[in-house]
Amino acid sequence: MTTTPRFPYRPAAVVCFGILLATVFSCQPDDQGGSVDDGSMPEENRFTTTVLTEPGDLDEPMAFTFLSDEVMMLVERKGGVKTFDAATRSMKTAGHIPVNTIYTNKEGQSRPAEEGLMGVAADPDFAENGWVYMLYAHPDEAKHVLSRFEYDGDSLLLGSEKVVLEYAAQREVCCHTGGGITFDKNGNLYLTTGNNTANPPIGTSNLDERPGHETSDDQRTAGNTNDLRGKILRIHPEDDGSYTIPAGNLFPQGTEKTRPEIYTMGHRNPWRVSVDSETGYIYWGEVGPDASEDSRYGPRGYDEFNQAREAGFHGWPYFIGDNIPYIDYDYATDSVSQPFDVDNVVNDSPNNDGLAQLPKPVPAFIWYPYSYSEEFPQMGSSGRSATGGPVYRQADFPDTDYRFPSYYEGKWLMVEFMRGWIMAVEMDEHGDYVGMEPFLPEENFSSAIDMLFSPDGRLYVLEYGSAWFRGNENAQIKRIEYNGGNRPPVVVASADKTAGALPLEVKLTAEGTEDYDEDELEYQWTVSSDNGYSETFNEADHTVVLDKEGAYTAELVVSDPAGNSDRKSFQILAGNAPPEVDIVLTGGNQSFFFPGSELQYDIRVADPEDGSLESGEISAEAIAVNFDYTPEGYDPIEIAQNHVSSDEWVIYQKGKDMIGESDCLSCHRVDVSSVGPSYQAVAEKYPSTPEQKAISARRIIEGSVGLWGDHAMSAHPDLSEQDAMMMVDYIMSLDQPEPDRRSIPLKGSYVTAVPEAENGKGGFLLRAAYTDRGRGQLGSLTSEKIIALRNPVLWAEGADYKEGTQLMTTPRRSFNVVKDGGFVGYRQLDLTGIGEIVINAEASERAGAAGGTIEVRLDSPDGKVIGQTEKVVHLELDYDAELRKQRQAWEAAGKQGPEPSIWQVRQSLKPNWSVSVGGTEGVHDVYFVVRNTETKPGQILVQLDTIAFKSGSQLSR
Repeated sequence: MTTTPRFPYRPAAVVCFGILLATVFSCQPDDQGGSVDDGSMPEENRFTTTVLTEPGDLDEPMAFTFLSDEVMMLVERKGGVKTFDAATRSMKTAGHIPVNTIYTNKEGQSRPAEEGLMGVAADPDFAENGWVYMLYAHPDEAKHVLSRFEYDGDSLLLGSEKVVLEYAAQREVCCHTGGGITFDKNGNLYLTTGNNTANPPIGTSNLDERPGHETSDDQRTAGNTNDLRGKILRIHPEDDGSYTIPAGNLFPQGTEKTRPEIYTMGHRNPWRVSVDSETGYIYWGEVGPDASEDSRYGPRGYDEFNQAREAGFHGWPYFIGDNIPYIDYDYATDSVSQPFDVDNVVNDSPNNDGLAQLPKPVPAFIWYPYSYSEEFPQMGSSGRSATGGPVYRQADFPDTDYRFPSYYEGKWLMVEFMRGWIMAVEMDEHGDYVGMEPFLPEENFSSAIDMLFSPDGRLYVLEYGSAWFRGNENAQIKRIEYNGGNRPPVVVASADKTAGALPLEVKLTAEGTEDYDEDELEYQWTVSSDNGYSETFNEADHTVVLDKEGAYTAELVVSDPAGNSDRKSFQILAGNAPPEVDIVLTGGNQSFFFPGSELQYDIRVADPEDGSLESGEISAEAIAVNFDYTPEGYDPIEIAQNHVSSDEWVIYQKGKDMIGESDCLSCHRVDVSSVGPSYQAVAEKYPSTPEQKAISARRIIEGSVGLWGDHAMSAHPDLSEQDAMMMVDYIMSLDQPEPDRRSIPLKGSYVTAVPEAENGKGGFLLRAAYTDRGRGQLGSLTSEKIIALRNPVLWAEGADYKEGTQLMTTPRRSFNVVKDGGFVGYRQLDLTGIGEIVINAEASERAGAAGGTIEVRLDSPDGKVIGQTEKVVHLELDYDAELRKQRQAWEAAGKQGPEPSIWQVRQSLKPNWSVSVGGTEGVHDVYFVVRNTETKPGQILVQLDTIAFKSGSQLSR
């Protein structure tokens, strides 16, 4: 449990804008210590962000809903249903819904599925009827189900299920499930559904009409008026479990080849949906495709934050962003024709059983690519995954001290899963976009998968955690609370280590804790364990030595004189040290990916308790290895599928090995009956739920009789719960498709090839992971080593270090060095084998640029010079003439592909300046320093775009 206002990364433009606003506006406290709500922007430190949950409380949380002011219900992807009381900070399991979590392709290979238990919302009259609605993937049939359940205050009553709505969903390929559920003030239920279509390798739109490729054609789902996928549905649930259709949906009931449930269509992957209680407009985040640049197939990918004022068609798969058209592409002949016509959208796919003529598309409300957005520069750049969020209305919280100030009235608070921010979007009285600003820019809301206001006006953020398809230690619930009076302390608690062998010395520290009212603070550390240890220390920093095996909880409580307090806690495992995993590259560059290059590698694993790979105590089969090409803009879910498949394989292998080492095979066989039943029969009989696995593990340890006839299963009291659970995992896996495992040797050479249809601008992830066997009653620990071989073309704007630079966004985006000695620098780059660095730079006469030489220096801006460019000077380049030329060619070719833009022209014509750096070896911080002593204050020296590192082998080709 933590309170922290620190945010590790913010785009410079966002920072500057936030500082400007904070300078101009402030919310001054009144004489009583409260704050006057005069409509001005409140101080950021009047909001307190608190992590309410403990590590391990949540296993892939997907969504949540409020049952009362402080009690919420959460659903987890694998089917778990939990309730959490924010007042007591207690988590409780309420039930488990059997769900499907596996995709199996036509070849029989399986991978983790994005689907499972995907959404939840309490009925508007929950206090009277106890009803909750959930969307889940049926465990046996290929369909998604919206059902209503009863909750009795303690448990979810599975027998009360009433299926409200269901629709077919293919389970061969990833991705996109939607799962957002909300109600409006009229009791209408809104449900987001994903397109349930494959991601094309080219990262654009899905238009594959070839026979046998139906799962790659979005015209059969998102663009189909007779299909419920790729939609936002609006229905009115009735008391008997049925539903009626509200007036105003996209297609009136009875319209041929349509579904009346559709409110909006043309969606790829709409996530969390919310309703503005005043206007009735709906808002949602929508995840777009991965293409990082425009191509012959159409535009680059964009994520969208969208608004719908009424029923409508939102473009996918024919348009994206503000109706940027895709090109009609024929996969069978690899040919393109015309861009789709926004005024005449026709779905003529053979996979479409709906209307051919579609409504005119509604453009996106906010849209943004991987790189910086010209239209919305505050969105920043990096990975993207639009989540959504609520529109704030003070009238929704009339009787509470926690409601946000009126400054946020009518603003949409939208959160981004990957970029880690919340933006407050301002709209005018018509709902039109006015502007946006960061909300709590010092905070990091990474992996935010759902965000809601509680009935008492506090904002809650649910964070899924850092890695897909696994329970993450940083899956958590955050609460954002407005405080107009005395503010509680901001608590930061940490330790120098959280796991290790006995005796374990741990240094606890409260460094970073602060109080914005500058109160004198009291500190109290409590370290406790189920093994009987419990000690309290009244100091900010303390060192404790743990000499008894066990799981310990370290909790820090910090209080001020006014009685305000907050706390943070974390777990320490004493008696089991984490494994050591390493990938040693003995040949090749360790920073950059060069297509077709050969890596020499050696994977090494050692564990203080389990032994080492070298000694043979750790089996090679227990190591999960993944070498993945990552496109320039890649879907992390698809990469995670590879990782989890490998991890599951080695876990199952461990369980299988443990069975082989025990006496189990004297009574059981895998697929034939012996003294006891076959493991296959056991897997078929029992559901693979957490509850059943725990029961089976206990039976292995304690023994059982009468379950499979008269023969008793002997007890294994010396077996740990951890080992028994691994055995059960293996047994239960026999009734599931075998995970797709790519076998990669632990030592050897690997050629980093670019997959077909990729542009080669991506990189490579090299990963090795090992999960130890735990120790005694302590759980397993996993360690992994990841080497990210990045693309050798780096953007100057995204450098790790900058000084004397300026980012301009008007009239077009440019990144400039504006003083002699200004520089950009990159952290820890391997220069082994690098022969040349090519710098894309310009000294524009129109901008009055002075030009300058660019020095390449090692380890500091004043470090060793290993090369420099000629003086970067103005070159006569007629961008406008080149743009006219390219547009004429585009029109002559029937306007195939995206329309040429001035940005593309500038990128293609900008001059390159090369620096020979052959012979430099090793890993260094690398700086690019611009020199020109004859400059005026504030004068631009050069505009920097990209910096490309070229290997010696590339130079010789």
